[in-house]
Amino acid sequence: MALVSNAGLLQLNGKASDGEDYSSADDNVLPLSVVLEETPLSVHAPLVTSFNDRIRPLLDAVDKLRHLKVMQEGIQLPTIVVVGDQSSGKSSVLESLAGINLPRGQGICTRVPLIMRLQHHPDPHPELFLEFFGKTVPTDETNISNAINDATNEIAGGGKGISNTPLTLVVKKNGVPDLTMVDLPGITRVPVHGQPDDIYEQISGIIMEYIKPEESIILNVLSATVDFPTCESIRMSQRVDKTGLRTLAVVTKADKAPEGLLEKVTADDVNIGLGYVCVRNRIGDESYEDARMEEAKLFDTHPLLSKIDKSMVSIPVLAQKLVQIQATIISKCLPEIVRKIGDKLNMNISELKKMPKHLSSVTDAMTAFLQIIGSSKESLRKILVRGEFEEYPDEKRMHCTARLAEMLNQYSVELQTGAENDSSEKFLMEEITVLEEAKGIGLPNFLPRTAFLTILQRKVKAISGTPIDFVAKSSTRRAAQNLIAKMKERSTQVVTDIVEMEKLTDYTCDPEYMMVWRKLMENQNAFNTVMNNNYNPSNILMEGFGEIDVGHLRPYPNVRDEAFDLKMRITAYWKIVLKRLVDCMALHLLFSIQMLVNKDMEREIVNEVMGCGGGGVEQMLEESPSVAGKRERLKKSIKLLKESKEVVAKIIDRITINED
Repeated sequence: MALVSNAGLLQLNGKASDGEDYSSADDNVLPLSVVLEETPLSVHAPLVTSFNDRIRPLLDAVDKLRHLKVMQEGIQLPTIVVVGDQSSGKSSVLESLAGINLPRGQGICTRVPLIMRLQHHPDPHPELFLEFFGKTVPTDETNISNAINDATNEIAGGGKGISNTPLTLVVKKNGVPDLTMVDLPGITRVPVHGQPDDIYEQISGIIMEYIKPEESIILNVLSATVDFPTCESIRMSQRVDKTGLRTLAVVTKADKAPEGLLEKVTADDVNIGLGYVCVRNRIGDESYEDARMEEAKLFDTHPLLSKIDKSMVSIPVLAQKLVQIQATIISKCLPEIVRKIGDKLNMNISELKKMPKHLSSVTDAMTAFLQIIGSSKESLRKILVRGEFEEYPDEKRMHCTARLAEMLNQYSVELQTGAENDSSEKFLMEEITVLEEAKGIGLPNFLPRTAFLTILQRKVKAISGTPIDFVAKSSTRRAAQNLIAKMKERSTQVVTDIVEMEKLTDYTCDPEYMMVWRKLMENQNAFNTVMNNNYNPSNILMEGFGEIDVGHLRPYPNVRDEAFDLKMRITAYWKIVLKRLVDCMALHLLFSIQMLVNKDMEREIVNEVMGCGGGGVEQMLEESPSVAGKRERLKKSIKLLKESKEVVAKIIDRITINED
């Protein structure tokens, strides 16, 4: 008797699930369908034979990982997820596969995710038990329905509400396929008495959580009595599996709506990539054996249903396909699961090592305290003073010397932009207005200092918010927040004083002022030429200002020369003011950083730890709840991942030995 290939080479009609033809790869390997056809009924189970000794360990490994709750670590497991609209016949299909009676009744019967672990069991006496809340509850075929109801009530409450906490049902029975499936609540849009108003949203959320991962195979149960495109379960599966490549459809109630069923499952208007299987479920008090016989008779003799290909009908065919699909997805996902478990384990171990050492004595606390101060100061010197950022190559905002230079450059640009946009009046009109207001008894052609200061104060006031905003934005990461707050407060007062000084005085010893002023005054001859001839064009090209319109100045012959001189003086002096604001800010910032690193930081840390009665060192022995919680979470996660790694390592070793 030829052997079925292992899970990595599962075949259907001579081809693997990925479409590659493996029929000639090994003369001793036959497709499962051939094995089933050639094996007498007495040899294999009534529904489907188990995949030799290789598929069971794979499935057990995944079940163990699920039991360990490895999915809480963000590692998705290959899962067959059963979905369907309410009254689609979902429970009947699962009953036929498991050979047991599930809860029935009006409304939603499945109120929690039901993980059904089916295992072919050679012993004629079946074993059934439930797992939930860390306990195991044995039951039997007679009482299984009541046991599920009792467990559901314990999980989701005694009403008609639902819960996302799963309930596991283990069925070890002769004749069932080796399968693990997750049965989800049936989809309903209208809440009935006792159900919450948002029952549809709750059910949709649970279903989407289970079918969204790429590792999930969607078993969509559809009633032959409805149009498939109108089924809510189809709409949900299409949202996460548009091409249908991981969706298998089961069509129930074929005997009640045989007309047009062949066309519906062959036309495939709803993209069911893994195909359709039409079934007849058990009716009334039929035994499961009688139900299978009636099903076979229906699809063999019915004038319409007999035309459907035999590879698309019956519960045994469904079981066979599910086993094959399950083995394929597990073998496909297993290497990635191994990699993800290893990566997550290494990351958590590394993160746990990076956490602060748990201190157990005052000596340990003082040693750690001194190390923290020294390390903090050295780290800040590297980042803030020397510009060395090898400790944080990916932290762009940590390269503080470069960031400070960028911020100062941006600050300079903002000052220049604010200065350019601070006046919308026509050329020299502001100066003329100020000069008219500053008139007094004095020598002719004498430029009043009050006029100069008035315009200077206006310009400084227009940009006075920019230095304050710069201080507010310039924070230093990885330093104590209260120290940064004090530094900001001190810096804000300093820059405010600088701005106020610029308002009150007009002094500079910078020779650039006179040089720029003389350069600008060279425009005066061209300006006067235009002013003295009314027939000349009113536009003039002036260095430092570009092309400007001066026609509006002709009515002011007595004051425009003074206004022109005032404009050129304030323009030349304003360049000095802006440069001085940037230079003073840079000097103050660098000085503050040096003080923070060399004195302030250490003093602030000591005050924080040694203050409040001197009990700071003892307090260091007590971990904060967040740190203690994180440490505990990492330890639990590492333990779980190590156990998971052992589970997959054993199955990988077993596969390797079998292949050898």
